[in-house]
Formats: sequence, C-alpha cells, structure tokens
Amino acid sequence: MQETTTRRPSNRLTAMQVKNPLEPGKYHDGGGLGLYLMVKPNGARSWVQRITVHGKRRELGLGSPPVVTLAKAREAALENKRTVHAGIDPLQARRDAEEVPTFAEASRTVHKLHLPTWRNVKHGQQFITTLETYAFPRLGKRKVSDVTTADVLAVLSPIWNTKRETARRLKQRIGMVMKWAVAKGWRQDDPSMAITQALPKDKQEKAHRKALAYTDVATCMQIIESSGAGISTKLALRLLVLTASRSGEVRLARWGQVDWKAAGGPVWTRPAEVMKAKKAHSVPLAEAAAEVLEQAKTISDHMDPEALVFPGTVKGKPLSDATLLKLVRENGYDIDIHGFRTSFRTWTQEKTTFAREVAEAALAHTIKDKAEAAYARSELMDKRRALGEAWAFYLADQSAKVVRIG
Repeated sequence: MQETTTRRPSNRLTAMQVKNPLEPGKYHDGGGLGLYLMVKPNGARSWVQRITVHGKRRELGLGSPPVVTLAKAREAALENKRTVHAGIDPLQARRDAEEVPTFAEASRTVHKLHLPTWRNVKHGQQFITTLETYAFPRLGKRKVSDVTTADVLAVLSPIWNTKRETARRLKQRIGMVMKWAVAKGWRQDDPSMAITQALPKDKQEKAHRKALAYTDVATCMQIIESSGAGISTKLALRLLVLTASRSGEVRLARWGQVDWKAAGGPVWTRPAEVMKAKKAHSVPLAEAAAEVLEQAKTISDHMDPEALVFPGTVKGKPLSDATLLKLVRENGYDIDIHGFRTSFRTWTQEKTTFAREVAEAALAHTIKDKAEAAYARSELMDKRRALGEAWAFYLADQSAKVVRIG
C-alpha cells in the first residue's frame, strides 16, 4: 500500500488523534521539530524525528505510543534540536551513551585489568567480592556515568560505623572504578572523592598493637620456653623476637633463604612476596638467632631449600599466625605478636646509641622521604649485625638476672 502523508490544518497533532485508529502513513506534528508519527500497515506506531546534522539528514526513532506520549515525543524532539544547535550529533551521542557500561560491568573490567598487579589471587578476589556484596545491590545496574555522590554515600553509610575498615576499602574500590570511567571519558569526576565530609569522622584513635615493655621481654620468653608448646612454635617465636621480624616472615621462612657462608656471618634473606613493602630484605643473624635455626634443623628437612623452617602440624603447611598469638596469650601475656617489634624499637631508642636508620633498616621499614631514600642505598649489614648481637645479649643478660633473683 502506498504511504500517504497527512497534515492537520493546524499542523499539530492532538493526544486524542494519536490514541484513535489511523490509516497507515506519516502524520506530521508541525512546529518545526521534524516530528511525525509513523503508522505501519499492521497498525504499529512509532515516533520519528527528521533532523539535519552537519548538512546530513538523519531520522531518529523516539519510541512508540502509548509508552511515549505526544508530549514526551515533542520534549525529546526539542532536546535533539538543542543538541544539534550545540554542534553535537544526537544519534552519535545516543550510541555513545549506549556503550557506557553499568557500574557492575565497569567493576568487572577494572578487576580484570588490575588482576595481574595484585599481590595474590585472594587480594584480587576481595576487590570484586566487596563490590558485589555492598555496591552492586544499589549501583550494579546503573550506568557508570550516572552514579552520583548520593549513591556512593548511600552505599557506604550503613557500614561506615560498624565496619569501618571494610567501608574504607569499599570507598577506595569504588573510586578505582570511577577513575577508570573518567579516563574513558564517560564522566568528569569521581563521586567517591566528594563524600569525605559527609561521612562521620572516626573519633576513636587508631589502637596501637599491644606490646611488652622491653624489660619484660626476656621473662616472657623464659615462661614460653618452659611451657608445653610444640618446639616448632617456640623456636619460631624465639627467632621472631631476636630478629624483630613480622610473623609472616618467620612462619614462611624456608631453608633456601639462609646463606650460612655469607661474609660476616649467616644471612637470612626474605623474598619480596612475604615482605610488607614487597621488597626482598636481608637479615644478618646474631649468634643466638643462628642457634635457633640450628635447633630447627631437628624438626625440618634443612637440606631441602623449599622446606619450611618451622613446619605446622599439617604437613607442608606453615604455622598459623593464630598459633603464635595463642602461645603468648595462653602464657599470661595479653599482647600482639607484632608488639615485640615495638619492644625492640623502644629498647634501641632508650638503651643504645645505634643510629635511627640502623634500627629502621633492622625493622625493614620503608623510608618515606624520597630524597632520603635515594641516598640510603646501603643495607648497613655490619651495623645491623652488631645491633642484633646487642639485643640478643640484652635479653640473655635479663634472663640471667631473672634466674638469679629466682
């Protein structure tokens, strides 16, 4: 059937006319917007706008009645006219908008991009799991370009006071997704950055890890030595104290990390993956620390470089952090394992003349000042070995005094 074009004398359609049955054809609305109602032979209807962009004629579909009313179609047509007047192609803008991913899609893309750079698979999984649990229910189906500060605030507020650390990580991860969207040109800002003042401040000071006074460390070690704990656990804790190491560095120690023939004495080099700063760190071992490793040879295959120095109860598995913590607390000390590092640092500061940088190097602390770090290239091995010997001597001397008093 040949298509016909129908124009009303007033050049304007009415809502009633749009509702009533119409013959197939194009029904122009007039008004200079290029809007008309297309009626197909099967009765299907749709709004179409004919518009010229950069000298080229375009036809834009605007939806169909009754979902899109006459008033809504005119409103959309007028907005398209304004867009063209601003030098923008509304059809291309629509296509670009359709390409913008949802927050969930953007999150999964960012997760995939960063996965090779994370410390391990578990850390990468935590990134997406946190977003799935807390952010996706509200933001998941929303275009990443449409997420507002109010949306981010609504996600964080319910857990900000009850799960502060989780909420902080969630905020950071939402920010990573938003910054990626900014880089892609889909938005101009990161809404997670604008809500800091809207969230309640944490009035509680960050709790310091519980630590012993350095004068009590020797007594603690003696009590633990005389306890009924397993030898692997006791030796691990002793090495941890003598070397001022972190728990994971000791628990994951393997025999291949120990160089018994190093110049100056044995050196224990921890690989980057077990270090907090993700940088390998060598520890010159004092005689007392080396003796701990000698004793550990009786409980582990020291000829196998991949064997754990302090094996756990499950074959091939290391001791757990909870095991060491349980050891000190069951023996009457309400402290944290990390607190022994604090004891060592306080003793160094109050009872020795070793320079600050020697103590910091012994603790494997990263120098935050970039200029200072650029010049601090020495590992200070000789001075750190002397510091380790002094710490071991102090603990032994304190132990002797406890025995004499007893």
